Amino acid sequence: MSSILPGIILTLGLFAFIFWPDKNPFVQRDKTRADYLRERKDVIYDNLRDLNFEYLAGKHPEADYAEQRAGLEDEAAQVIAELEGLASPAKATALKSR
Repeated sequence: MSSILPGIILTLGLFAFIFWPDKNPFVQRDKTRADYLRERKDVIYDNLRDLNFEYLAGKHPEADYAEQRAGLEDEAAQVIAELEGLASPAKATALKSR
């Protein structure tokens, strides 16, 4: 009986250590515009990769593939240009402070 109590205490301590939340799961960090654009860029690249795979698998005719690819590439270019535009002022102020 005396060996069961420390085992129960150890088990409860391990469960508390493993499953105790580090942070409040209902509080989220505010996303910046750059965070949103990085996520959007990743989604566009995934879509391009999937589109290419489906085209090679024969699921899309060439005309549809070319149209969809051009649209995704244009959107990617706009996202990257905006990301670079957001990064440029930060770089400029960092260089001025040196």
